[in-house]
Amino acid sequence: MQGFLDIVNNIFTPIIDMGSGVVMLIVMTVLAMAFGVKFSKALEGGIKLAIALTGIGAIINILTSAFSASLQSFVENTGISLNVIDVGWAPLATITWGSPYTLYFLLIMLLINIVMIIMKKTNTLDVDIFNIWHLSITGLLIMWYAERNNLPTILAVIIATIAIVLVGVLKIINSDLMKPTFDDLMGTGSHSPMTSTHMNYMLNPVIMIFDKIFDKFFPGLDKYDFDAAKLNKAIGFWGSKFFIGMILGFVIGIMGDPSFTRESISSWFGLGFTAGACLELFSLIGSWFIAAVEPLSQGITDFANSKMAGRRFNIGLDWPFIAGRAEIWACANILAPIMLIEAVLLSKVGNGILPLAGIIAMGLTPALLVVTRGRLLRMIIFGSLLLPLFLLSGTMIAPFATELAKKVGAFPAGAQAGSMITHSTLEGPMEKLFGYFIGQATTGQISAVITFIIFTVIYLALFAWYVKEMKKRNAAYEAKQS
Repeated sequence: MQGFLDIVNNIFTPIIDMGSGVVMLIVMTVLAMAFGVKFSKALEGGIKLAIALTGIGAIINILTSAFSASLQSFVENTGISLNVIDVGWAPLATITWGSPYTLYFLLIMLLINIVMIIMKKTNTLDVDIFNIWHLSITGLLIMWYAERNNLPTILAVIIATIAIVLVGVLKIINSDLMKPTFDDLMGTGSHSPMTSTHMNYMLNPVIMIFDKIFDKFFPGLDKYDFDAAKLNKAIGFWGSKFFIGMILGFVIGIMGDPSFTRESISSWFGLGFTAGACLELFSLIGSWFIAAVEPLSQGITDFANSKMAGRRFNIGLDWPFIAGRAEIWACANILAPIMLIEAVLLSKVGNGILPLAGIIAMGLTPALLVVTRGRLLRMIIFGSLLLPLFLLSGTMIAPFATELAKKVGAFPAGAQAGSMITHSTLEGPMEKLFGYFIGQATTGQISAVITFIIFTVIYLALFAWYVKEMKKRNAAYEAKQS
């Protein structure tokens, strides 16, 4: 194993030193061709991904440069330290894909998925290749802690691999469980192949606890639920990304300089327009990532169909195929100001993040939709209660993310010295805590090992309970159709 990793590092280190864009251009092109995609289409996907990564990096540098002075002034004036920069998901993906271990984790999970399909433990073919980084970041976090605790690299890789396989298997099982709910939400019927293996749905078990409590103690509140499409229409441009971004820019400007001088007001508008433009560009460039991975995803799908003709598969996609549901966006718009308030209130008890790039909580709202089946009032209440979990896990991984970003040359150039980076609504907060507790356990301290065991037992027991509840739901769907 160590010899293999040494060879991989010797091959990949010179490429990685050329930058994340070059790495992903090569990786995506070669992988797509390996699955039978024509060179031109494979190269197209690789170039699109490299351009998307470059574009996201440029936007992050604009944001951090524009906001750093105001945030520094806010800390000096109030003593509230929110020095962890919320760079959003794309830079974290860039950083994670900058490690050769991400490719290793991808190959492991492709093999696991194939084995599960052959053994008929799943009907889902996971083609959401790009988002392996959500799993990988947990593995890299474990390795980061293990190596800091002086464990040999080979042992750190083995521990991380076991954790990745465990979470990855649960993620694939979850995609099968959710399939009937997706059919219901989309109105497609069971003939649709679409489901999702995205990490954000791994929060479903926790959300379901809230949902069951709501069923038992507050069922009467459902009569006050409201139509998301009508709400979005009523909100209009007030709930748009550019308007939310502009308001955030205003707030940050006022936090840094609350004086009502002509210069300060001009600065507020400048920050507002900058934030509005950046939030819109985040969304635009985010769609490029999905388009970039399409050739590889299609190649894997064609390969599986040709080797296992006649068997019906679910296709595990990224979450946006369900993005047409208005509840996702109505909930995200309402949660945005709530998260900003919670971030400030929690600054004295562990949160170091000022939400910005992740303020539109797409790492949470799709899972809320699936568990509640679109009951918007529940989505908003549960989301408000769960946002601190994201802020906690995001703050927790910030030292790791910052160090890794600097190592692969992806740290924002405009950031203040001493600042750290993270993503405020990074998918899989429970899995990040899982990685953290494993990392702490590598110290060998009895208390850390016991804490890890307790968390793991709770994590697995909660998932097992969730499986039973989803099977009951799916049986109800089946009975309804018969």
